[in-house]
Amino acid sequence: MRINERIRAPQVRVIDENGVQLGIMAPSEALRLARERELDLVEVAPNANPPVCRLLDFGKYQYEQAKRERQARKAQKQIEVKEIRLRPKTGEHDFQVRVRQARKFLESGAKVKVRVRFRGREIRHPEVAAEMLSEFAQALADVGEIEIKPNLEGRSLLMVLAPVRK
Repeated sequence: MRINERIRAPQVRVIDENGVQLGIMAPSEALRLARERELDLVEVAPNANPPVCRLLDFGKYQYEQAKRERQARKAQKQIEVKEIRLRPKTGEHDFQVRVRQARKFLESGAKVKVRVRFRGREIRHPEVAAEMLSEFAQALADVGEIEIKPNLEGRSLLMVLAPVRK
């Protein structure tokens, strides 16, 4: 869509500000009509035969379009991802505290990234961490489901839980 002072086609189809077709006319005639009504002549379909032009207040049109885009962005829901870090040697009580935190996050609609970090030679026993993550997922089965299964990334085992859809 563009405002045109010099439309190359010999004839254009003109639509007024209310959406009523005014018919096919010469570009100079359409431009004169736009100036009389203190509006802009905007070419909306240059590939049509004949090209389609519309009479409208272009500044107002741009403002309304930006307003619609802002509303659409506001309506989108941003999904938050919270991270919980564990170690293979994390104690039972600390583990339960992390489960409670994750439960709160999932109930509020956020995704939870659970990371078990290895230090030193702990990485030689990834099965311990895998068991820990499966236990974590089972404890949260009522509010969360596994979105990304546990996988090794560098020196940590990572799993993502998403809230259960109702």
